[in-house]
Amino acid sequence: MKRENLKGLRQLWTEEDGMGTVEVILIIVVLVGLVLVFRKQLTTLVNNLFSKITKQADSI
Repeated sequence: MKRENLKGLRQLWTEEDGMGTVEVILIIVVLVGLVLVFRKQLTTLVNNLFSKITKQADSI
C-alpha cells in the first residue's frame, strides 16, 4: 500500500464526525422496541390501510 493511502486510512479511522456504530445500534434497538410495544396497533393500522386500498382499487 502506498504511504498516502495509509495516511488517509488512518485519518478516516480516527475521524469522529458523523454517526458511529454505537449510535446506529442504539437507534435500531429503540425502533425495534417501539415496534414490539406497538405491534398490535401497527398491525391494525396496516390491515385497515390495505383493506381501504383494496376497496378503492376494485372501484377503478
